[in-house]
Amino acid sequence: STELETPTIQKVPHIFYSFAAKLLVESGLNPVLLEARNRVGGRTYTVQNKETKWVDLGGAYIGPTQNRILRIAKQYGVKTYKVNEDESLVHYVKGKSYPFKGPFPPMWNPLAYLDYNNLWRTMDKMGMEIPKEAPWRAPHAEEWDKITMQQLIDQICWTRSARRFATLFVNVNVTSEPHEVSALWFLWYVKQCGGTMRIFSTTNGGQERKFAGGANQISQAMARELGDRVKLGRAVYSIDQTGDLVEVRTVNEEIYKAKYVILAIPPSLNLKIHFNPELPPLRNQLIHRVPMGSVIKCMVYYKENFWRKKGYCGSMVIEEEEAPIGLTLDDTKPDGSVPAIMGFILARKSRKLASLTKEERKRRICEIYARVLGTEEALNPVHYEEKNWCEEEYSGGCYTAYFPPGIMTQYGRVLREPVGRLYFAGTETATEWSGYMEGAVQAGERASREVLLRSKIQIWQSEPESLDVPARPFVTTFWERNLPSVGGVFKFMGVSSFLALTGFMCLVVRRSEVYQS
Repeated sequence: STELETPTIQKVPHIFYSFAAKLLVESGLNPVLLEARNRVGGRTYTVQNKETKWVDLGGAYIGPTQNRILRIAKQYGVKTYKVNEDESLVHYVKGKSYPFKGPFPPMWNPLAYLDYNNLWRTMDKMGMEIPKEAPWRAPHAEEWDKITMQQLIDQICWTRSARRFATLFVNVNVTSEPHEVSALWFLWYVKQCGGTMRIFSTTNGGQERKFAGGANQISQAMARELGDRVKLGRAVYSIDQTGDLVEVRTVNEEIYKAKYVILAIPPSLNLKIHFNPELPPLRNQLIHRVPMGSVIKCMVYYKENFWRKKGYCGSMVIEEEEAPIGLTLDDTKPDGSVPAIMGFILARKSRKLASLTKEERKRRICEIYARVLGTEEALNPVHYEEKNWCEEEYSGGCYTAYFPPGIMTQYGRVLREPVGRLYFAGTETATEWSGYMEGAVQAGERASREVLLRSKIQIWQSEPESLDVPARPFVTTFWERNLPSVGGVFKFMGVSSFLALTGFMCLVVRRSEVYQS
């Protein structure tokens, strides 16, 4: 066995395992990183081949307000480029395609428009009550945590079209179903990503940009910088805190000893590790209760950008139960080469279609693209790539873990709480852009600061806004802020009708009195 009398960062599988180590090295400590996979990057995964040049089959998107990941990328000279949104987006619903511009599809039915507008406005208003650092302290935390997002959607929405789109909104953002997730947790998740428009938008939102050359470049650059400190293929199965140093054992029978350990994996993967002493009761129960989302990321390649010639940018919002894909984005390279469309098979659909062959999934995807874009050119791809994150042993799913009803208020407070000399990172523990690469950076650096503070080392903590990718505010119109909800309209009509009927009855009575007199 190998004994290292140094601080050890224990990284079983996780996105950007290097961020904690990088900060510790810069502060003069000597961490060792243990990575379960035989590659770096975790939930980011860039594949290179002659057909695609490079393709991100895992985490890929970044945007304004994600200042930490932008800062790290700039340090390593990794450039970003904007996802194409020059042409129109497409909303496909009830078998028809409707071009549109902006974050959300427009609604032509007046009642549906009021319903949509009230949905986004209400969710953002509820989110304002929720502290990013401690959602369990929200004034209505207990009430909102007891219900699912499905129940909340049913309370807010009057029209089937708004309910249907709200379901897709949940599917796209957390790769889970509305009936699976706590309303409190989902409202917090949207709030800590900047609100409904920021999280769902491409331009000025969370999907505005990608890294030229792939997201994995950043992990790989860090691994080169950290050198021999990075140990691949070292899945950890035991962490023992009973001695003077923390003892970490890997499946290849190596032993590492350290003063502190940072565990940066999805909470449910803590179950793969034996802890001595046992984890505290709330932490032990938490890791049994937060499952991962379900998604298959699919990339279809074509000979040319036929969608742009038709006036479409490649972004499709698809509302059809039999369609495999719910949301797409253009994945053509920034120089215009290798035309491609990226699509997500989300939540219930990813589980339903997992039993199909890769070729069958490709065929179904191309068929829906042909219907939405109105051309048989979509039926003739030149290449196809996909990644089913549900089968990944060291992720368990993607993009992130979700909280079912009742879990956030009962267990959320221990999510980031250290256990002895064991500290917790991972994007699930972030308070800004949790579930994204940005959240992984924030969590890794926060856990490192906790270790440094315990080691009596003070470091600068604030994060300035990126000058290269500034955030612009989303502007809402007077009517968007003040239009009534559908319920408000019905209530007003009911009161108006009652007043009118009362007035009519009074008139009849008065006329009757006059007639009788």
